[in-house]
Order: sequence, then structure tokens, then C-alpha cells
Amino acid sequence: MLDNLYQFKKELNQRGIFFCFSGPLSQELLVEIGDTLKNKMKQEDASSSTILKVFSMFVEQAQNIIYYSAEKVPPDRSDKAMLRSGIIVVGYEHQHYYVLCGNFIDAEVVDTLRDQLTRLQQMNKEELKRYYKEQRKKEAPASSKGAGLGFIELARHSVTPVEFNFQPVENQFSFFSLKTTI
Repeated sequence: MLDNLYQFKKELNQRGIFFCFSGPLSQELLVEIGDTLKNKMKQEDASSSTILKVFSMFVEQAQNIIYYSAEKVPPDRSDKAMLRSGIIVVGYEHQHYYVLCGNFIDAEVVDTLRDQLTRLQQMNKEELKRYYKEQRKKEAPASSKGAGLGFIELARHSVTPVEFNFQPVENQFSFFSLKTTI
């Protein structure tokens, strides 16, 4: 790995990636990383509205890891001391910033999640706005922290339809990847 670290850094640069984190994520770390991203983008003279949108997308996707990742550290804990792991990337390509995240999920939720995200991909901005308002009025399912509002928010603010992928890993898990463009 030591021999390949420079090559890894070059590849990140070639892909426009200026931030990449892989590992256990906490709310406290999320705040610190968010501040760092905002400062970096200010130095690049990004508009305040762009900085806010990137920050919002970053927070929403990081919270998905914090709340829903099936990769727990330590793996046998279910209390507040347990952390969840994933990967989150922020980059710039084709005149747009993007936020990409990934984490393990239980395979049993893949179909439901795929259906939900496919539906959001097919909606235009006005339909997404209307759908968001409808969903806000509903009560959140017991397994959710927000009635799926986070994905709707991501879709509403992404300049292109959200991109996603599910890669089966083992019988009970899949690796879920999501990309938004600002």
C-alpha cells in the first residue's frame, strides 16, 4: 500500500476528488469535515449558494451512513457508542461539484430502495417539490429517521437525476452507492 499511495492520490486528483473519507463516521466528525469543505470551497471562490448546496448534500449523505449503514463499529454493539462506517467523496468535474457516498445495507431493503430512487429519478423538479410536500405530511415509518425526505431533498437539489448502484457483497448485504451533482 505504501508504494501505491501516490498513485491513489494521483487517481483522486484525475477524478476531481478533493475530499475522500472511508471509515467510521460520527456526528462530531461530520461537523468538522463540513467546516473544512466549506472553507476549501470559499478559498476556491465558490458562490455561497453553491457552498450551502454542497454542504447540505454532504450532510444528508453522511447522515445516511451514520443512521443506516449495516457496517457497525464495533460490530456487536447496538448502543450509542457504536459507530457506522461508509465512504464519502466530494469532487468537481464538468463544471459541477458532486457528492458520492457508499455503505453496506441489508440486502432485504435493496428492492424497496431501488424502487424509491428510480421513482425520484423519473420526476421533474416540480413533481419532486410536490412529492416532498406530500411526504412531509405523512408520519415517518418506524424504520426511518425522516420518511425518506432525505432522498427527496437530494433529488430536488441535484442538477442531474441522482445516480445509484447496489452491488451484492454477501448473501445478506449489498454495497449501496449514491451520487448527487450540484
